[in-house]
Amino acid sequence: MKIRDLGKFADIEIQTARPEESVHDAIQRLVQFNIGALPVCDDSGRVVGIISERDVLRLCSRDDAYDTRRTLVEEVMTKDVVIGVPSDDLDYVMHVMTERHIRHLPVFDQGKLVRIVSIGDVVKARLDASETEIRYMRDYVSGVIA
Repeated sequence: MKIRDLGKFADIEIQTARPEESVHDAIQRLVQFNIGALPVCDDSGRVVGIISERDVLRLCSRDDAYDTRRTLVEEVMTKDVVIGVPSDDLDYVMHVMTERHIRHLPVFDQGKLVRIVSIGDVVKARLDASETEIRYMRDYVSGVIA
């Protein structure tokens, strides 16, 4: 199974953040849309980072005083963004996400951000595929499928 098999890519509104906006504003969007990460895009729409719940927690854990309203996204975002493409196999994606300790993977198609895949999306797809395979095997063994 590939990333492109996870569902429609068209008509998905991808929430993003800007480097110069406050962390507070990014947190508000994470909460509003019940999501765990926002790709960070510059004025030209190029992804320059990603801000996740983990980045926000790192900010909050600092010993020095912090203010999410004054701290900019670019100060706390992850700049080394791991990306995927629609043709990536989900086993590979799961491996990369596990090895890199990431839970959100921006997906690009022909240089354009088309989706964010979460580890939950990948796990759900794998479970669904396993359940389908188990059902076919049970039907085969019981003689339902000739």
